Parts: sequence; structure tokens; C-alpha cells
Amino acid sequence: MSVYQLQQGRVPLLISLPHVGTEIPAEIAGQLVSRALASEDSDWHLERLYRPLAEALGASLLVPRHSRYVIDLNRPPDDQPLYPGASGGTGLVPTRFFTDDPLYRDGAEPDAAAIAARREAYWRPYHEALAGELARLRERHGHALLFDGHSIRSELPWLFEGELPALNLGTADGAACSPALAARLAAVLAGQQRFSHVVDGRFKGGYITRHYGRPGEGVQAVQLEMCQRCYMDEALDPRHAYDEAAAAEVAPVIGALLQEMLACQP
Repeated sequence: MSVYQLQQGRVPLLISLPHVGTEIPAEIAGQLVSRALASEDSDWHLERLYRPLAEALGASLLVPRHSRYVIDLNRPPDDQPLYPGASGGTGLVPTRFFTDDPLYRDGAEPDAAAIAARREAYWRPYHEALAGELARLRERHGHALLFDGHSIRSELPWLFEGELPALNLGTADGAACSPALAARLAAVLAGQQRFSHVVDGRFKGGYITRHYGRPGEGVQAVQLEMCQRCYMDEALDPRHAYDEAAAAEVAPVIGALLQEMLACQP
């Protein structure tokens, strides 16, 4: 079975959701503490929120099957830190929960060979699909747009202080998209009052945004890190915390960002 699902669209926009997977293969599950099997740090229900938006716009949608505990698809293959000097953080193959508790049983953490095997089995196919779809869109439309969608709990002391803004847009400090596109997306966020927001704050964009966003080569990329309070009840078990009413409020804002990307010509 494939480690990802790719739905190809008709417009030059690809939505990537690299942390929505929850599956953990049996051989890896046996190395983890029992708590990890619930994959609590996944981007819960994000595909449920984004899929209707992608289908309405005719955008491509790329989603993985497996949990970020297996491998983090938004980290560089050489495992270099995305935010040098920042406290907390997880690597290509995470060994800690977002609470800083250990993911693995004593002595069961993967060695270099195991990490390389996971990179080959899970990371490489996803990125080949991502790069291939961007190439297809560029060939068909002359340019491509990449929207990397993420969600995170509003407060995680190990990773950041205080409560995050609801919507965190990242452009890699302007390197991953044109100034015009960044300004138009910032205007969408500024034009609504319901959700707090920031551009290039704590989350400037992960590996996917930084690596594939190359405006000079016809690919513009942004990342949206959304707090789960926007569409979930964070007090509940995340598996059962989707909030239809809350999701109905944030979906039009995300939709406006996606439409603005499509409206901004390279």
C-alpha cells in the first residue's frame, strides 16, 4: 500500500498536509511507549477540514498515512534543525512527545540505520510525490503554488511560551513566495476579526516550505500553522474533538487564503 494519497487537481495549487497521518507500523509500535500509539501529536482532523476546500477549488491534495512518530515529513533529510537555538523541537524521527516525555521504551530508540530505513520507506516517497506534482502543475500552468497546512495545540510550553496566535502564516521570511503574494495573504488575515494571526512569527515555515518555495523558478510556497482551538475542542481526546461549528468559522478564512494564492499571478 502507498504511504500517501495524492488527489490531482485542475488548478496550479497543491495542498500538502504532512502531519495528518496516524498509522504506526507494528514493528515500530513495539518500540514505543503505549501512550504513543494514540499519535496524540498528529494534525488531527485537518484533512477533514481541507479536503472540501481542495475539491471546491480543484486543488491537488497530498496526505500521508503514517504518524509523524514514524518520521516527520516536514524535516530535512539530514535532520538539521529548522530553528537553531530554539528550545524544544523534534527531529526527523522524533524521540519525544510535544510534552518532552520520551516516545520510546528504554533502549529502543532507533539507530542511524533504522532512521535511514524509515527515510527511504516513508520520507522519500512522499517528497517524490510532492516534487512530481509540483512539476506537473508547472508544466501544465507555467507555475505552481504550494500551501503546506498544519495544526498544533494552542499551548505547548516545551516548544514555545504562552499561547500561539490562532493563525500563523510562514513564508520563510519572504524567501518562499513573492512579496506580492505575501502581502495579499497578510491582507486576508488582517481583513478578518475572528482569529488572531501573525506572519513569520514562531513558525516561519518548515522544510517543505523552505525547500520547495522558489519564486524565481515558478514555485511559490507558504505554510499555515493553525491552532487546534480554531476547529477542535482542545479539552477533549483529540480523536473525538472535531468541532463542526468552529470549523465552519475558520474554513472560509482558509478558503480565502487559498483563493488569494490562485488569484496572484507570478
